[in-house]
Amino acid sequence: MTTQLSRRNILAGALGLGVMITTAACGGDSDSGSDTAGAGYTEPSADLKAKLTYGVWDQTQVDAIQKNIDAFNQKYPGIEVAISVTPFAQYWTKLQTQASSDTLPDLFWMNGPNFQLYAGGKKIDPITGPVKAGAIDPANYPEALTSLYSLDGVQYGVPKDMDTIGVWINTEIFKKAKVDVPTADWTWDDFQTAATAISTALKSDGIYGGAGGMDGQTTYYNTIFEAGGSVVADGKSGYNTPQSQAGLQFWADLIASGGSPTIAQLTDTTADQWFTSGKLGMYWGGSWFRAALAGTDLEKSIQALPLPKGAQQATVIHGVANLVAANSQNKQAAHALQAYLVSQEAQQALGEAGSVIPAFTGTQAAFTKSMPDAGLQVFLDAVEYAKPLPVSANTAAWNAFETKLLPDAFSGSKPVADVTADLASQMDAALAKE
Repeated sequence: MTTQLSRRNILAGALGLGVMITTAACGGDSDSGSDTAGAGYTEPSADLKAKLTYGVWDQTQVDAIQKNIDAFNQKYPGIEVAISVTPFAQYWTKLQTQASSDTLPDLFWMNGPNFQLYAGGKKIDPITGPVKAGAIDPANYPEALTSLYSLDGVQYGVPKDMDTIGVWINTEIFKKAKVDVPTADWTWDDFQTAATAISTALKSDGIYGGAGGMDGQTTYYNTIFEAGGSVVADGKSGYNTPQSQAGLQFWADLIASGGSPTIAQLTDTTADQWFTSGKLGMYWGGSWFRAALAGTDLEKSIQALPLPKGAQQATVIHGVANLVAANSQNKQAAHALQAYLVSQEAQQALGEAGSVIPAFTGTQAAFTKSMPDAGLQVFLDAVEYAKPLPVSANTAAWNAFETKLLPDAFSGSKPVADVTADLASQMDAALAKE
């Protein structure tokens, strides 16, 4: 889905968000976000009456969500649910305002980079009660995803959907360049060789073999992980290590070889736009990119491959969770809806709607069938070696340093080692304030 791609543009939330939320929390109930807050949940009786607000950011999912709610209302006809859609660009500003004034929706979408701000600010009700009652079982979802919504040993939600990263291949461009399409067991060297060969063969057409860019989730976080490095770990930056530097050098080398457009070109036209316009042979993108390809003229030429292997196989995994507001006046009903939306029944229906990959294990078959000839199973297989999207209590603070400094490394204007030393220093200073 198109807005899901925007969701991965992780600079979500103002840098002052954490201050506003935690400051507001100081005047509230000190137990509102504690482990005990969600512990008293019992399944509502069928005659429970309540009016819930549900905040989301993707209009394309509303039809599928409404079908889930209609099914929920078969059991709970007295619980009215009003879906509130706010475009992603405005969603976090609105949520910030609601959090600071204790007017959050009863249930709302959350992503990994922003979760700790709201959980640490005691704005979210844990799922301790629903889990104890058997309404939610975190074991039904990838552990790499459920860990994104846990803080200090307390679970606040489980993912409603998931995504991993692979390489989308335009086989027609390979054919035109007379380059063999790689196999699934390819390596970094194989990728670099194919990218350079395509760019050289089709230079007169303005076509490139591959593309870098500044979206860490789809590009350099993956190569850092594949090189055995880290982005952030134990409250410290992982950038200033040989492994992480190798993960960044991959992209600097790709651009230097001509296998990718320059950083300046990618600033003007992003990698996904190069691909959908037929000017890119290989695009590192998320499973959500399927929505941009299905039903287009490109679809018949598309093949998906796992990421080329570095020192190890890895991919970033992420997923959105439904969370209950700590100050909701209808917590029992909100938790009941939260639990239903991640149930096997609801997740199966969500998958069949085709907008996202549901997170409940065993409900993803509809995704692979949506483009049956493209090999979309690679995105599901990737769960086995996936690593959570790098986050901290205030992710946006150090995301800003990445955006500012890494273009110098990718463009070759500064050595990767020099850039990462500066980046790690600034990141550590920001992380120390969390």
